[in-house]
Amino acid sequence: MAMTKKRPFSRSLLAAFRGIGYCLAYERNMRIHMVAVLYVFAFSFFFEVSPTDYAVLFLTFALVLGAEMVNTALERLCDRDAQGFSQWVKVIKDVAAGAVLVCALFAVGVGVCLFWQPESLWGIWQYYTARWWRIPLLLASLGLAGAFVVWGPKPLWDRLFKR
Repeated sequence: MAMTKKRPFSRSLLAAFRGIGYCLAYERNMRIHMVAVLYVFAFSFFFEVSPTDYAVLFLTFALVLGAEMVNTALERLCDRDAQGFSQWVKVIKDVAAGAVLVCALFAVGVGVCLFWQPESLWGIWQYYTARWWRIPLLLASLGLAGAFVVWGPKPLWDRLFKR
């Protein structure tokens, strides 16, 4: 058996980033999860969150995003190999999508456990109403996030900056 030369770590890392980029570019659900991760992380600073809580939060983020990426890989593999309709391909895709849903629902449960702090929720309200410009800024960020989810990174960039 011939030994194959291992590729450099930097090339493996680049391939991994290309995979993440592919999912963000072509999978709306990945963009939904990514936006949720960013907002949950940003708002976590309003809450009393211990280092252990952050560890659980980061593991939850990784689980949901990783499940979505595995789902995408399975879908692409099935689409490539399927010749017309296949009941097995349907089952594989449904199970993979179900796995993502289970991860996402349990992530919501983790969020409720970590962030059910009514006084902190009130603190968020007070923070945004303390300065008149904070609510429009939040709404603008939500609008951009929604556009990112709907159109993806390249079409959004083209819509915003192409003349």
